Amino acid sequence: MSPFKGKTGFKRILNAGGYSLDGLRAAFTGEAAFRQLVLLNVVLIPLTFLLDVSRVERALLIAVCLLALIVELLNSAIEAAIDRISLDLHPLSKNAKDMGSAAQFVVLTLIAVVWAVILL
Repeated sequence: MSPFKGKTGFKRILNAGGYSLDGLRAAFTGEAAFRQLVLLNVVLIPLTFLLDVSRVERALLIAVCLLALIVELLNSAIEAAIDRISLDLHPLSKNAKDMGSAAQFVVLTLIAVVWAVILL
């Protein structure tokens, strides 16, 4: 059992919320790609409310945009963990970072496909 897992109940929820905000703050201040995706979301999400689409389509358009933020957070976490282990160049470290980048590429492609299918 981890010594960091001692909180329960409402205190645990408050702590988890604080850790989540810390993570968002770290991503926003330290990751240019995350800031770019936030900007993309600031443009695309309000745009969904101006489009003549169904509620389900609007939810899907918004969901794929938010998915890009989730994937970027995970990609950044992978990169930070790899860099914490070692800054030395290693094929496995490169593979891990490249796979995180590939995940982000796939989700950006997903955004383009979903928006194109719904709007065209």
